[in-house]
Amino acid sequence: MAIQKHNTLGLRFLLVALLLNIANGNDLKLGFYKKTCPRAEAIVKRTTANFISRAPSLAAPLLRMHFHDCFVRGCDGSVLLNSTKNNQAEKAGIPNLSLRGFQVIDAAKTAVEAACPGVVSCADILALVARDSIQQIKGPYWPVPLGRRDGRVSIASESFTLPAPFANITTLKSQFKSRGLSVKDLVVLSGGHTVGVSHCSTIASRLYNFTGKGDTDPTLDPKYVPHLKSKCKPTDTTTLLEMDPGSVKTFDEDYYTIVSKRRGLFESDAALLNDKQTSAYVKLQAKSHGATFFKDFSDSMVKMGKIGVLTGKNGEIRKHCALIN
Repeated sequence: MAIQKHNTLGLRFLLVALLLNIANGNDLKLGFYKKTCPRAEAIVKRTTANFISRAPSLAAPLLRMHFHDCFVRGCDGSVLLNSTKNNQAEKAGIPNLSLRGFQVIDAAKTAVEAACPGVVSCADILALVARDSIQQIKGPYWPVPLGRRDGRVSIASESFTLPAPFANITTLKSQFKSRGLSVKDLVVLSGGHTVGVSHCSTIASRLYNFTGKGDTDPTLDPKYVPHLKSKCKPTDTTTLLEMDPGSVKTFDEDYYTIVSKRRGLFESDAALLNDKQTSAYVKLQAKSHGATFFKDFSDSMVKMGKIGVLTGKNGEIRKHCALIN
């Protein structure tokens, strides 16, 4: 779930916005639409299953989209908004250019609107789709309290406050802490890299020019480097690499085994071995075959889904997820 660069000014602005809204996470509740749209969750689940059964590889991008939404302005659906003539939205930010799966959210929204017009937010639909898609590929289930409302603001430059694939452990811990997430949440949610792919260009510098002297990142297993170089040439921008080779479409604990062997794809994956607490967790899950991973992931996803939410009369319920009303 890691991304591109850091913008200090944007982060400062973002933190103020999050602090103003963070308490509203307590206003979310299970069964929020029980009376106003009783079939909402079933409709979203069915729509998601239709897509994932045909394209299981969509599960990882949908989980990533929820993460990207929550880490910028909170879980308010702002990542779903299109740019306008006067504004470049989060979608247009470099870290978000590779996001995909918007058609799943749009299809779920259309189906829910047909049953209950103007009731269910796009932010809630995104949170449900992320959960349902991961469960569809044999991942964990987690309860999704609902009641989020949709934000009206989406700014491309704020996407640079997302955790980067080259971030070190100090930066990662700081970014998670600023959003009310713990060091354990950091290492647990990093486990989302057990599914999905990334482009060769993301790791080119690790392989070919780590310090600007044509060298390789020394934190990578030297026995693994030739394999990666055989797949990725220095200027390759199109080839895709599996985050968790061999089980890219299955949600499991293999990610931690890979990281413990110093074969994590990103620098941010390798960084988990540079902190006592995160390193201990990586080694525990690798050794115990993920004994507590599913439960831990569920707990952390519930926490993440409450970051900076809009509730009550804040925000709006969008008619179309890509457009403000």
